[in-house]
Amino acid sequence: MLGAAVLAGLACGERPSPSARAAADTAEPPRPADSLVATTPGGTQIWFTLARSDSGDTGRCSARAVEIRRGATRVPVPLLYTFTAPEILNDTTMRAHLSDHCRPGDRYLVDLRTGRPVRERP
Repeated sequence: MLGAAVLAGLACGERPSPSARAAADTAEPPRPADSLVATTPGGTQIWFTLARSDSGDTGRCSARAVEIRRGATRVPVPLLYTFTAPEILNDTTMRAHLSDHCRPGDRYLVDLRTGRPVRERP
């Protein structure tokens, strides 16, 4: 008799609504923590910040936005999502590959003072 009462109590418990279950199934995964990926000899730091999901022939991947940090100054690099670490060329320039369907795409030279990316010509 006690077993039937426990089962009846469980059957009456709260259940997530179908819309709540659907929202949980499609929810974005938690954002990864910011990660330091490079430092110039002058102390400027390159960080991965935001993330977005992408897909390609090899499956799914996560591309990261790039941010330049000097002390309290933070300069986001606009429209540049990559999954490979940028290469420091000197104290004022880095090179980064734009992520293109989970593959390295066009290369960009980024001014470390302004964050402005310019497509590198072959």
